[in-house]
Amino acid sequence: MKPAAREEFFARLQARNPEPKGELEYTNTYTLLVAVVLSAQATDTGVNKATRGLFKIVKTPADMVKLGEEKLKEHIRTIGLYKTKAKNVIGLSEQLIANHNGKVPQTREELVKLPGVGRKTANVVLNIAFGQPTIAVDTHIFRIGNRTGLAPGKTPEEVEKKLLKAVPEKYLRHAHHWLILHGRYVCKARKPDCAACVVRDLCAFKGKTV
Repeated sequence: MKPAAREEFFARLQARNPEPKGELEYTNTYTLLVAVVLSAQATDTGVNKATRGLFKIVKTPADMVKLGEEKLKEHIRTIGLYKTKAKNVIGLSEQLIANHNGKVPQTREELVKLPGVGRKTANVVLNIAFGQPTIAVDTHIFRIGNRTGLAPGKTPEEVEKKLLKAVPEKYLRHAHHWLILHGRYVCKARKPDCAACVVRDLCAFKGKTV
């Protein structure tokens, strides 16, 4: 996709949704981190249902450690891989207390050292909590990067690197959310809703549904 088309692509997404928000529910930076860790291979809706009760009693890493792994499992039992995720959440909470004074670090290098936190999770936290211009490539963004021709790549990290170069700087802050929401509700995996797509004329996808 040429520079002028990329500019127009994001200008239209911005016009449609000037202040995009993630759909995970949280109360502070720590609970955001927990929610993102829990959301791996799970839906935001499913995570929100499990964490509404949890986040009423857990606000800090110390609260989580006090709750303990077994009681945490009871709260998140409906989420896929809940046993592993419970272990990771307790582990990352202990590390935040031991190494970061109970605060969520603001660099990817420090975040990915925490149990259950990979590059994608770190990028989500850095973007939402700290306003950093990161792009977390999930299945939606990976699909859009390749399908539209915006940032084709064989791996999520390759798509991420291409997007960071392709997205005009003024749109980087919200690009992550625009692309995820577009992939979730318009440019869907099985049957994209091209009739509702504001960027369909800029898109290189040959199998358009209109």
